[in-house]
Amino acid sequence: MASPTTTKPANKFSSDLARTLPHLQLDEQGRSALAGCQDSIEALDRLERAGLLIEATRLIAHALPAREAVWWACACSRHTAASGTNLAAEAQVREAAEEWVRKQTDEHRRTAMKQAETTGFGNPEAWAAVGAFWSGDSMAPPEAPKVPPQPHFTGLAVAGSVALAAARGPAVRREERLLRFLASAKDIATGGAGRLEAEPD
Repeated sequence: MASPTTTKPANKFSSDLARTLPHLQLDEQGRSALAGCQDSIEALDRLERAGLLIEATRLIAHALPAREAVWWACACSRHTAASGTNLAAEAQVREAAEEWVRKQTDEHRRTAMKQAETTGFGNPEAWAAVGAFWSGDSMAPPEAPKVPPQPHFTGLAVAGSVALAAARGPAVRREERLLRFLASAKDIATGGAGRLEAEPD
């Protein structure tokens, strides 16, 4: 009797590597690592093997669908969020972005952007919310003629959010954080929640 075959979960990473590459800011080492690469999954593996972890996070930010990418940015920011005077405000921004992930309405998208504006744009939570806002069909006010964002804008915002989350606090944690972030993204790409526990203070 034949053994049952195991169905491999579908991967949500975009296979269109040519669309993603221009936004990865690769140096010569990065371009060499990806020479002849065919798809995003292979590219991610090569970047990790080469130790180009921040470049790997940029790849993921552009390769995941907008909803999953914003959720990933929120998970990363939650992981490195520290206690402080601005904690409550930043948490509200993240919650607004997460609410858009759950309910992708224009109202939730615009609310996320309004929340981001309350804290400035120097924190990962704000850029996760901007990623949600840039996923829509217009960056203009609702009553104005539509101004569509470029297709790669959400990826740029998510990449910025993840980079800020990795750099927050002690620099010695950066590499370990990036490895955790990459594992989270891979989980999300195959249908998981990608949750990350908050770091101890």
